[in-house]
Amino acid sequence: MTEHLNRRSLLAASAALGATALTGTPAQAQPATAEADAPARTGKSMIGVPFQRYGKVRVAMIGLGNRGLSMLPLFLAVPDVSITAVCDVRQSSVDKAVDLITKAGRDKPATYTDFEKLVGRDDIDLVYIATPWDWHVPMSLAAMRAGKHVGVECPFAMTVGELWQLVDTSERTQRHCMQLENCCYGKNELRVLRMAHAGKFGELLHGAGAYMHDLRKLLFADDYYADEWRRKFHTTLNADHYPTHGLGPVASYMDINRGDRFVKMTSMATPALGLAEYREANEQPGDSSWGEKYVAGDTTISLIQTAKGRVIRLQHDVSTPHPYSRLNQLAGTKGCFEDYPPRIYLEPEHTDDRWKDFEAYKNFDHWLWTDVGPGPGGHGGMDYVMLYRTLQTMKLGLVPDIDVYDSASWSAPVALSAHSLKAGSAPMPFPDFTRGAWKQARPGIDSVKPG
Repeated sequence: MTEHLNRRSLLAASAALGATALTGTPAQAQPATAEADAPARTGKSMIGVPFQRYGKVRVAMIGLGNRGLSMLPLFLAVPDVSITAVCDVRQSSVDKAVDLITKAGRDKPATYTDFEKLVGRDDIDLVYIATPWDWHVPMSLAAMRAGKHVGVECPFAMTVGELWQLVDTSERTQRHCMQLENCCYGKNELRVLRMAHAGKFGELLHGAGAYMHDLRKLLFADDYYADEWRRKFHTTLNADHYPTHGLGPVASYMDINRGDRFVKMTSMATPALGLAEYREANEQPGDSSWGEKYVAGDTTISLIQTAKGRVIRLQHDVSTPHPYSRLNQLAGTKGCFEDYPPRIYLEPEHTDDRWKDFEAYKNFDHWLWTDVGPGPGGHGGMDYVMLYRTLQTMKLGLVPDIDVYDSASWSAPVALSAHSLKAGSAPMPFPDFTRGAWKQARPGIDSVKPG
């Protein structure tokens, strides 16, 4: 995306990142150490801070590729929400967004190819960002500094230093900056969350989350990831590139940042063979990909330990044949749950050591699924449920389910896995983005239905 932006935009974004080298490779942008000590706070904590009551929410969208355009109809389906501005470096994508909005009977939005100009508008409450990963941070910082709340697609940021910038800027501006993690709002995930909070699994011991999704065809497609940006990360960064889909739900089950926290992480990776094999079998001679050397291990497996001693296994694999799975596992002293397919075993009601039907526990379904979901869909409905709830908290003046501290914690494994792998799988300390406030129990995604 860099080559499409004008010089002024690039310089402003680079300045916003401070010491982080935006124009270098992601590997070069990694901080030299994974410091666990928090920098001095320069603002006020965002824990428990509600939105002002908006009634109606005005949204601006930055990034109108496959993800952004797929989310646009879902935004339009949420009551009392308007799209006031859209932005993309490609005019054709902007035109598609305008067409979708006006055909839905809505007012034509303002259009931009420069995100800095968009965030300066005074008719925006929430900026939604669905751009290539290395632009999440400069765009989020610009939006918060312009007085806007921010919803960011995953991952939140690629380095520990960038994560602290997002936390500190959120605190200084008193604007919420949230990871829009749709997998936390899946029907199964919310059911397991409510069961965990009801004590059905006993004392929680361990869990697992993953992103195993064969993306080889899409990574090499000329028209899916603009300028094939996502594949380029495989040439520069050996790490778990995409941890939040698997980690977010498990972190919610374990009340991370709400009575427990991540304390250390260690990672291992396989050789990087899958993309080169796929290229040899499918790409024509002379394709630009033949000049690439892949360094990201095909499978990255990490272990995270929490302050309470619990263990989370995290896995990433997008470059080998594998049916889609996010693992989504949870175990405690009274039983366990495993997804893909969903199955459960709990004592004392189960005694024969055989998996049972998860549908037997549908009475634990979250109100977002009994009363709202799946709506018009999006990954089985989780996209719509996520947007509905996020925008509902803004309309009613509630505390967001996912805050900047959760968002930073769930994305920190990108940088920490890179450091661990580079150090021979040495354990890396986890930053405490809450600065000690993690010990206090507080509400999260297991929300009470508003009256």
